[in-house]
Amino acid sequence: MNKAKPNTIPKRVIFEAYKQVKAKRGTEGVDRQSMRNFEENLKGNLYKLWNRMSSGSYFPPPVLGVYIPKGNGEKRLLGIPTVSDRIAQTAVKMLIEPLVEPYFHEDSYGYRAGKSAIDAVGIARKRCWRNDWVVDLDIKGFFDNLNHDLVIKAVKKHVKTNWIILYIERWLKAPMQVDGVLIDRSMGTPQGGVVSPLLANLFLHYAFDQWMTINHPEIPFERYADDVVLHCKSETQARLIKNRVALRLKECCLEIHPDKTHIIYCQDDDRQQEFGITQFNFLGYTFRKRTCRTKHGVLFMGFNPAVSDKAKKSIRQTIKSWRLHLWSGASLESIGKEINPAIRGWINYYGKYNCSELRFSLQQIDNYLIRWSKAKYKTLRGRQVKAADRLRQISQKSPYLFAHWKLGFAR
Repeated sequence: MNKAKPNTIPKRVIFEAYKQVKAKRGTEGVDRQSMRNFEENLKGNLYKLWNRMSSGSYFPPPVLGVYIPKGNGEKRLLGIPTVSDRIAQTAVKMLIEPLVEPYFHEDSYGYRAGKSAIDAVGIARKRCWRNDWVVDLDIKGFFDNLNHDLVIKAVKKHVKTNWIILYIERWLKAPMQVDGVLIDRSMGTPQGGVVSPLLANLFLHYAFDQWMTINHPEIPFERYADDVVLHCKSETQARLIKNRVALRLKECCLEIHPDKTHIIYCQDDDRQQEFGITQFNFLGYTFRKRTCRTKHGVLFMGFNPAVSDKAKKSIRQTIKSWRLHLWSGASLESIGKEINPAIRGWINYYGKYNCSELRFSLQQIDNYLIRWSKAKYKTLRGRQVKAADRLRQISQKSPYLFAHWKLGFAR
């Protein structure tokens, strides 16, 4: 049966793609079909998708545009494909990722197996010790401004299968539905699409990574998607590479953000030159001069990362959204079981460097647990000090109940 189809797509690939999409628990697209709805006729829906993709007649439905708030008060537009389209994109991603992954730069960390954001933070930390200057590069509207012709040109360097190229072109051009209005797209790739991060990485591999390797191998960098940090030996070198990268990106139909791209001096005890900007944010961490301690206990001022104020605020907002003080029907054990995965995630990521900076934010959990105690137990109502003492005693006796208690962060 496959031989009659112009495109050879194993059914196994479609099924494996479905399992990946199901595991990620995405939301509904423009058709408002949930994964549960899709699975009501799973065999039929998967066959229909395979049949259309194999025959070349698959046209992606519009992407649902949804605005989500950013930390600076602005909004980011996400594009959410339908369930079936996410499966289709995942199938293509599974086929092309092994073709392009071996070519990616070792300091490209975003959306790659075996690499992570915390790896990029750790490498940036070490390089800030060895280099006095940093260029914190921000690409203006990167995902919204990708040039489709250049994306396809990059894809064709590695992918020779015509039907894959055809569907990537269709995904790039698929309209977006925002507030019920269809918007045609002639550039960009929607954040939220399954194949978008891979296309973005491939684009920047040629627009930035490889260009840097050929033209400026002396300047190390870390890149996570469109977040880029470059390390320089002098202010002159930093200004020069900033300008050259700006010209290079312009050649690729992109531009650096004039207000968000900065040159930073890595000030510490050994580097005491005065400069206007001496800190920067990267992947949820703020790099700046901090009090450090040697292995012999001697204090000094070093240039190091710790959780950013923006990330702390996000953690506190999430804790507030739980409304733990209203969980009066739950026990401490059940509350801990419910929220510990999130707490461990914060500790594992933001606690990697200068973990003590998380203390105040995580202690907000205890503040809500004190309010929970006062609401749950009549003997504690209106008795703040007694409720706090009781919670402190529990944390000392059972530090495993909440992940932050094991670090000694109990209130």
